Amino acid sequence: MKVILLEDVKSLGKKGDIVNVSDGYARNAILPKKLGVEANNKNLNDLKLQKKHEERVAAENLANAKELAVEVEQQKIVVKIKAGEGGRIFGSVSTKEIAQAAKEQAGLELDKKKMQLNEAIKALGTYEVPVRLHPKVTAKLTVQVVEES
Repeated sequence: MKVILLEDVKSLGKKGDIVNVSDGYARNAILPKKLGVEANNKNLNDLKLQKKHEERVAAENLANAKELAVEVEQQKIVVKIKAGEGGRIFGSVSTKEIAQAAKEQAGLELDKKKMQLNEAIKALGTYEVPVRLHPKVTAKLTVQVVEES
């Protein structure tokens, strides 16, 4: 019997896969536990429509991420922090502080976990901080660290 999986089933397949299983396994395990449905014309058509919808949503998310990337790259965020002699700052500038400054100064909602600092910012100056907005889109945010007066 052909079955469309509604959830990931270990050693059988992923959600949305069409698999061939024995009639007994389908009747006694997959269908009662709502792990899958029979692959008839109606269910196959529903699956096709669902995949088209998911592709459309993924394309919209990618387009939104590209627009946000352009906006992020045009911004320059200023982070003020206490500093000692020679431009050395006390502690370091974290992604949390950068995200908070971006929200206050430019109204950008950036996730601190999406910022990829290679090394901690421990001196005054201007830095390029990569921000991963989408698996295919990474923007560079310009961050200027200045001494708090």
